[in-house]
Amino acid sequence: MTQIAMTRDSVAPNGKSPRRLQAERLKDIAAMREAQSLRYRVFSAEFDAKLNGAEFGLDMDDYDPHCLHIGVRDLDSGELVATTRLLDHRAAHDLGRFYSEEEFRLDGLGELQGPVLEIGRTCVDPAYRNGATIAVLWGELAEILNEGGYRYLMGCASIPMQDGGVQVQAIMQRLRERYLRTEHLRAEPKNPLPELELPGNVIAEMPPLLKAYMRLGAKICGEPCWDPDFQVADVFILLKRDELCPRYARHFKAAV
Repeated sequence: MTQIAMTRDSVAPNGKSPRRLQAERLKDIAAMREAQSLRYRVFSAEFDAKLNGAEFGLDMDDYDPHCLHIGVRDLDSGELVATTRLLDHRAAHDLGRFYSEEEFRLDGLGELQGPVLEIGRTCVDPAYRNGATIAVLWGELAEILNEGGYRYLMGCASIPMQDGGVQVQAIMQRLRERYLRTEHLRAEPKNPLPELELPGNVIAEMPPLLKAYMRLGAKICGEPCWDPDFQVADVFILLKRDELCPRYARHFKAAV
């Protein structure tokens, strides 16, 4: 039985009828397979990613059984339209690592004061990429953060590299100026991006998920890491719960 967190409406593309979206905790194998199937469809189509489980139409790895998976479902179609997974510090200890540690050396991770939750593999069906869908997903994430008393949320956010890295370099210029912070934790990429000369007039749109993290109050903790399997540059983000943007504090019950 999945647990319902909250329900929001959003307007369907034809503008005729509202969508009824509901957050769920995906606790059984069948529900996790739905999440893995959605991840496969999104990541293979948009990044041409090399995915474990591709022969089954799934994106699956060794972390999945240790994570809590959450999602957003369209109640009218019954389809899962968004998902993410959460790995807490206890499960990471049993595994021997967080997923982010495959890409980054995380200097200071062991000194963080308070429980840590890692978010990853977040994806949204292209037809549902709007504020309402993310709000439902964030609402369920808020409940989990509150229940577990987690003080930090961390993870990787991806920037496409199909253009050879021009977009990444342009976005990183903005991130360094406004969102770089390393006093709590420093993330050193194990596979750093090559240097690239960038014209001064290049403007790039920040990916929606990365933008959503920054709006929550997250910071980046270093330079990006090149992920050849997904053909993306991953940026390590850290959100300290008591520094959450006040606009979102009512959802996360943070002391801001």
